[in-house]
Amino acid sequence: MDFATLPTDRREARAWPWARFAPYYDDLLARELTAANVDAWLADWTTVASLLDEINTRFTVATTANTADAESERLYQTFLDEVVPQQMAAEQRVKQKLLESGLEPEGFAMPLKKLRTEAVLYREENLPLLADLRKLGLEYEKIAGARTAEWDGSVRPLVQLAAVLEEPDRDRRERAFRLMRARIQQDAPALADLWRRTITLRARIAANAGFPSFREYRWQQLFRFDYTPDDAKRFQAAIEEAVVPAATRLFEKRRQRLGLSSLRPWDVSVDTSGRPPLHPYDTIEELESRTSAIFSQVDPAFGADFETMRAEGLLDLDSRENKAPGGYSLEYTVVRRPMIYANSVGIHDDVQTLLHEGGHAFHAFETAHLPYLQQHSEQMVPMEFAEVASMGMELLGSPFLTREHGGFYSQAEAARARIDHLTSNIQFWPYMAMIDALQHWIHEHEGEAADIERVDEQWAALEDRFRPAWDWSGMDQEKRTFWRRQGHVWVDPFYYVEYGMAQLGAVQVWANSLRDYHGAVAAYRHALSLGATAPLPELFAAAGARFRFDAETLGEAVALMERVIGELEPIAQGN
Repeated sequence: MDFATLPTDRREARAWPWARFAPYYDDLLARELTAANVDAWLADWTTVASLLDEINTRFTVATTANTADAESERLYQTFLDEVVPQQMAAEQRVKQKLLESGLEPEGFAMPLKKLRTEAVLYREENLPLLADLRKLGLEYEKIAGARTAEWDGSVRPLVQLAAVLEEPDRDRRERAFRLMRARIQQDAPALADLWRRTITLRARIAANAGFPSFREYRWQQLFRFDYTPDDAKRFQAAIEEAVVPAATRLFEKRRQRLGLSSLRPWDVSVDTSGRPPLHPYDTIEELESRTSAIFSQVDPAFGADFETMRAEGLLDLDSRENKAPGGYSLEYTVVRRPMIYANSVGIHDDVQTLLHEGGHAFHAFETAHLPYLQQHSEQMVPMEFAEVASMGMELLGSPFLTREHGGFYSQAEAARARIDHLTSNIQFWPYMAMIDALQHWIHEHEGEAADIERVDEQWAALEDRFRPAWDWSGMDQEKRTFWRRQGHVWVDPFYYVEYGMAQLGAVQVWANSLRDYHGAVAAYRHALSLGATAPLPELFAAAGARFRFDAETLGEAVALMERVIGELEPIAQGN
């Protein structure tokens, strides 16, 4: 077959029945596979698999960009029901053909290892169940995306109230926090039912594949070859030892500066000097143009890539009704372009989000030279390193936040933003450990964990262990259910520890940049360009970092971050 006749974008093919795709897979299966033709065979496989991948990605974008778009939802449901299971079955047969050939194309060692793992996981009876699991994720996103609340005389998407938590007026912060939690609590019956169905379905998928729990299944599905569940638990313990004391010190400093008897959940984001929230931009165009200038300062190639995204309409950054919360960067694998999705409301977090997702987008640009989908697909690149790309960009871009570099702020404002960023990074590690520990408990106790209130009890205990500085007095329900807002637990199980590991790698890249900025950026770019062709320790090493997550390495990172915070504080105060 002529694979060149496949459309170069999903618009023509998104409503195709499976029968339109099947002949391309039949052709791949029918060919004799030899060392002489394996490269051409892999290129053809990439062509058809990339088209289906891009269709799925564009459906994801359409259904999150407008959760009320009934037509896109209908088409996506049909795609998930009628095409995806058939594609997964065909992909399995193609993978098996390559594995049975014994051929090892150049640059394909890691993809082959992952293909072998997928072959072990594959069960035909799981194909419709995996599609059903994605539909349950869509249910969660639809529930979350529909949340609105009346504030200051108008109905707003709930995500917009996050900006109020940075305001100096403590009463308004408390009212906003309680209103957000109350609105989420309104969804309690729907979430309890959705959670029960989700946990039950996960356990069934794992059992079908011969695993004792979904954790063991998911560990393989995420290609975690370089660390174990016990390693993840050791990481949690290392965070408790090396980071929780530092985070507690920072929270205590905040409490004292605010002059409070205790730190309530609505006190953790406001500026401690009583200054209003940073207001980096007035329009989305300004957000884009100033962030583009920062990217150019990090490396002109990054600025050029971002301008390409602007010119090609690959940014969706504003917040609006019926838009699912959160942010992401996804790759359109046929046209080899990333897109960035966010919910920007005029606060500094929007800048951080765009720097973060920009790192992911540049990862896609840097891997575009790799010929095969299995070498550059975001599903194949280890997430522990993919997040180094994003978190590393946040830190590498931080020196250029000032207006003199084309950024957003005065020197004092930029120092304040950097202090907040480093502080939140230190405080993130304990929260990450909480989310990760919760997921381990859930899938070590899948029977009782199907009762969402049992999960709530575990979360309350984790709050006490990892965030002792937060005062939840009189708010037991809010404390217990705070985890329900974290979409990863619902939609991307176990995909959270990656952030903690990657942040440790990113801090090491940043530490290198303080000694040799251009050398550190060059190493970072080189590591991104490797895509999925190297194992995790080698990817970290290429970026100038160690793939470790022990108390000693964490302690070194935290000490550097606290030192820089101390150096920035006089600048932030205008001294």
